[in-house]
Amino acid sequence: MRDLALLAFIAAFAVLGLKRPFLWVLLYAYIDIIAPQRLGFSFLAGIPNLSLIAAALAIGGWLLTDAGKGVSIATRQLLMLALLAYAGVTTINADVPLDAWAKWDWAWKAIFFAIFLPFALRTKLRIEAYLLTMLLCASALVISGGIKTALGGGGYGSLVLLLDDNSGLYEGSTISTIAIAMIPLVLWFARHGTIFSPDWRVRGFCYALCFACLLIPIGTQTRTGLLCIAALFVLMLRDSKRRILYLAGAGFLALAAVPFLPQSYTSRMTTIQSYEADQSASTRLAVWGWTLEYVKGRPFGGGFESYKQNQIRVSTVTEQGSGTVQSISANTTQDAGRAWHSAYFEMLGEQGFPGLALWLLIHAIGLVRMERLRRRYRTDEERPWIAPLATALQHFQLIYLVGALFIAVAFQPFVWMILGVQVAFDRWVSAGEKAKRAPTFAANPAPAGA
Repeated sequence: MRDLALLAFIAAFAVLGLKRPFLWVLLYAYIDIIAPQRLGFSFLAGIPNLSLIAAALAIGGWLLTDAGKGVSIATRQLLMLALLAYAGVTTINADVPLDAWAKWDWAWKAIFFAIFLPFALRTKLRIEAYLLTMLLCASALVISGGIKTALGGGGYGSLVLLLDDNSGLYEGSTISTIAIAMIPLVLWFARHGTIFSPDWRVRGFCYALCFACLLIPIGTQTRTGLLCIAALFVLMLRDSKRRILYLAGAGFLALAAVPFLPQSYTSRMTTIQSYEADQSASTRLAVWGWTLEYVKGRPFGGGFESYKQNQIRVSTVTEQGSGTVQSISANTTQDAGRAWHSAYFEMLGEQGFPGLALWLLIHAIGLVRMERLRRRYRTDEERPWIAPLATALQHFQLIYLVGALFIAVAFQPFVWMILGVQVAFDRWVSAGEKAKRAPTFAANPAPAGA
């Protein structure tokens, strides 16, 4: 029955797209985020490259209806194209070819669709519709995890969302980062959304979704999620008009929540202060050290999944005893093939210094452009939604970049979609500015004797 329901939904979306081809762009977002083919048990799971089919529909619909309507390429799209081409070269020359091609199979689609998105998102309605689709798809995972956490489920590596998987958005640290990063966007829809007018029902849903987002790091028990919450707190403080009241309220809520947190969660969070005794943290440091040595000999990167070559030595420190009598013992273990544990080191190891520079430049330009829009339209009474949306998109990106310090999500498709939306939003606002500055000429009156 689940397969039939999912297939009927996808088929209905595809049929409606015959009249409104832009719906195929939304269909791709649904398939790429939810991955319904992995939720199915029988024939739906057997459909190969379902997301590639949806992408072909989206691009084909655009070519038929919108391709001739003022196509222009932004600087960030060119940089994305350069990164895509460079990643293709490193994949051809990868140190671990089979694994590299397996990652390339989905990573190139994430970047390519981000390049395509600004062409399709030509209007405010389309930009809002795509963002709304992304958030609703992600909320299916967040609400599922939030309910299980509230009912006492969860645990590190054991919180099952829509399916029992540990890849993509279904991985604990990744969904924790994305859930916290999307809170500013959810709050924007609670105030400025137009597809669903922000009445009490919409605002209630948005606030409940934000609460579920905050529950995800507790349910997954990931330290990355806690750091993202701290980043969100600092960023929201920047725009708060009553900062003292905001600080007092946030501090009170944090203290009030401590007694309700699971003991396993608080115990795991305390390991942030004692990373020497935590094998996971020590492994990260060892992998990062190996990566720095690795790129000395391969400055242009070793291609996707090149971390599988690493041989590392992990050292931990254990304190035993209590009071004045304590003993400290050091333990050293050998390990191999440990993942990057950081998007920055992921880019450095896989794509080398050129790839890391391109990736950082793409994000830096996005942050600067959103800050420009945020400041320029802060006092715009005619379009009061522009500055808040620029702020929400910027905050999403900053929280992601904080979480990316500790998880290898450089090619996470959800993030690349947000980058594509950023470019489309920036282009739409810039086009409006140019239209306002364009001179208007009144028609010359005809001569009296004509």
